[in-house]
Amino acid sequence: MLNRVKTAALLGLMTALFLFFGNLVGGYTGLVIALVMAVLFNFGTYWFSDKIILRMYNAQEITRDAAPELYEMVENLARKAEIPMPKVYLIPEDTPNAFATGRNPKNSAVAVTSGILQLLDKDEIYAVLAHEIGHIKNRDTLIMTVAGALAGAISFLADMLFWNSLFGRSSDDKDSSNPILGFIGILIAPFVAMLIQLSISRSREFIADETGARLSGKPLSLASALRKIEMWSSRIPMQTGNQATAHLFIVNPFSASNLSALFSTHPSTAERIKRLEAMRL
Repeated sequence: MLNRVKTAALLGLMTALFLFFGNLVGGYTGLVIALVMAVLFNFGTYWFSDKIILRMYNAQEITRDAAPELYEMVENLARKAEIPMPKVYLIPEDTPNAFATGRNPKNSAVAVTSGILQLLDKDEIYAVLAHEIGHIKNRDTLIMTVAGALAGAISFLADMLFWNSLFGRSSDDKDSSNPILGFIGILIAPFVAMLIQLSISRSREFIADETGARLSGKPLSLASALRKIEMWSSRIPMQTGNQATAHLFIVNPFSASNLSALFSTHPSTAERIKRLEAMRL
């Protein structure tokens, strides 16, 4: 219930931001266009955000015949978690990582990169999959996916404001945007997107770690996997996708500056490992 409330709040915030930025870009006309876009985006985000995210990363669905070992791992973990079997996707990226998505356990998916299958051993892969199944079991995936789509939409709106400030209509047009407000909007949009990502509580990662460790029975394997993924993600950052979706992954797949680390969507990997090591089963 709490996640549904948070999801509704995020969609309401998205509508307000679309209207605000629409007014900045095009006055009354922009407001009307933004309202139509907000309605369409609300509908699309709820029903199709998972498909949008998967397409963003060129994820390809795989079957039992194509990857029997990986498929059986997911199937076994889903049985233990007492959830329907998620769809399984492969992302053609050397960066080792994984995420879960879907609006509910009946419409869920687990995606892994080709890099993670090459880097980790079987126990570590199993533990990572258990973490992602944990997100599905705990019903985190809807709000995480909606937040990613919303952050991406805000980035799109910021681009609109930028180009409008360069090629906006003349000052005698009654529907023209206010250039000062437009400039302010360009500045604050990235921070709004960041705050939305941070609204996805870091505690959800700790809970998914704990759930995954108990499902797999391998907390130390998950700790080892996190250590490897973080190290290699800094060396081989993700080439596709968008920073706005970083919170979906088990570890941030994009290169991060020291400043952005202060506002990370993930808790410290060192702290996650410490907690997992304390769970020795």
